[in-house]
This record gives sequence, C-alpha cells and structure tokens, in this order.
Amino acid sequence: MSVYSMTGYASVQQSTSASSAAAPRLGLEIRSVNSRFLDLVFRLPEELRHAEPALREKLASRLKRGKVEVRASLDSAQGSHLKDPPPAALQRLSALEDTVKAWLPSVVPLSVADVLRLAASDQPAPQDLDVHLAQLAQTALDALLDARAREGDKLVTMLRDRLAALRELAARAGPLVPQLVAQQRARFLERWQETLALAGGGVSAEAAQDRALTEATAFAIRIDVAEEITRLSAHLDEVERLLNKGGELGKRLDFLIQEMHREANTLGSKSAALELTRISVDMKVLIEQMREQVQNIE
Repeated sequence: MSVYSMTGYASVQQSTSASSAAAPRLGLEIRSVNSRFLDLVFRLPEELRHAEPALREKLASRLKRGKVEVRASLDSAQGSHLKDPPPAALQRLSALEDTVKAWLPSVVPLSVADVLRLAASDQPAPQDLDVHLAQLAQTALDALLDARAREGDKLVTMLRDRLAALRELAARAGPLVPQLVAQQRARFLERWQETLALAGGGVSAEAAQDRALTEATAFAIRIDVAEEITRLSAHLDEVERLLNKGGELGKRLDFLIQEMHREANTLGSKSAALELTRISVDMKVLIEQMREQVQNIE
C-alpha cells in the first residue's frame, strides 16, 4: 500500500458537450496541504453549489487527512464573449425594479453588471451538468492522489535514509559504554591505591579494592544506555514496518518520532564521553528532520 503525502495539486477541465464547441467548459481545481484532520473547503459558483454534498462525500471517501480546497468554474467556451441577455429576462428585471422602487424609492438602480449577472443566472443550466461534474471530480481526485503518492514516495525515501543513519549511530554508541566503564574502573583502582599508600596501612588492600569496584559499578549503572539503545532500535524497526505497510500512518509515525527523541535525549543526559554526546546530538538532528517530514504524511 502506498504512503501518501498530504501535499498535492490537481486541475482538470472538460467541455459540457462533446458535440458543441460553444458549450460551457467545466473546471475543477483541488489543492491539498497538511492538517491534523480532514478539512474540506469548497469554492463553487452558484450553478454548482448544490453539488457540494456529493463532492464532499466523494472526497471524504478517499482522503483521510489534510486541508483540501476545491474550486470549480463554469465558463463559456469563449471567455471574452458575453451573450446578449434575452429580452424576456430584461423585461422581467425591469418590472421587478419598478416594483421595488415603488416600495423603496431610495433604492440604487441596477447596474449593467447586475443585469448581466441576474440575466445569466436566469438561464437554464447545461444539461447533465451534475454528470459532467461527477466525472470531472473523479478525474481530479485520481490526479490528486497520484500527486500525493509521488510526494509520499519521496518522503519515504528520505525517512529510510534517516533510519539507516540512526541505526549506524546506535551501533557506534553501544560499544562505547563498556569501554568507558573499563577506563573508569581502572581510574578508581588507581585512586584507591594512592589513598591506600597515603593512609600508611590504615586501610586494607581488599577494602580499597572493594570500594573501587563499588564505585565503578555505580558509575556503570549511571551511564548505561543499553536500555535506551534497545528501545530506540525497537522504534526504528516499527517505523520501518509502518513504511513497508503504507496506508494511513502519519499519526503513528508522529508518536514514534516523539519516543525516539526521548530516547536520544536520555542517551545524551547519561553521556560520560564527548563521543557519546556527539552521537546524541546527531541523533536528535536526524530525528528532528524526520519529524518535519512526518508532519506531511497522511
């Protein structure tokens, strides 16, 4: 199953009649950006406003998340040509204007633009307009999903690259802890031997060694990041599984990114060496890059 981005664009047009070059052209444009939920916004002309519920149902059946704006247009084949208003429509508008003025003498007279608009709205809509709109909506929606799928493929490629880099950093961090513990144990033993020499026999060698080993053990527990690395690896495996599965996974990925950042932050707080600190910082940079891109996944 594909992974879809919430970012996409589609624009399609078609004539409302295949046999007439003068037939109006129907246009549909869909823009989509990221959002926590599915937010549908429609910009429809008066002739198409009745079709909003059907369009809303069609989009909601195939889109799960994103702020989606739908714009429709119904234009003459010759956009610059204005049809002459029918005389009957002009007579009716004149009579209505006289009636309104009789009751409201101060009313503003109709402008030319008002007359043209009202006369055009009085004309019957092209036949089978709803059928053409449904076909156009299906074509536009397919194009939008294709665009979102292509963008989703790019996001998956980027996320896989970051996953590989995080696995490499985790593999580098693991061996550092035993090395640090061994070095610190040697330092503790050296210090207690020095203390033993200064005490002039006041402290036994066994007591000094036991105290040094106790301090080394406490140090090892304090800097042990094996649990964090294990959990981080588990999160990386889960992200990989979700990417392979596809579908609606943006919210789950966002949660996993938060958990990964928590583990990388804890690893840095336990750091007892500059190299481990650098690894933690590099991990957080990669995780933040993933977070920015995951926000765009449906």
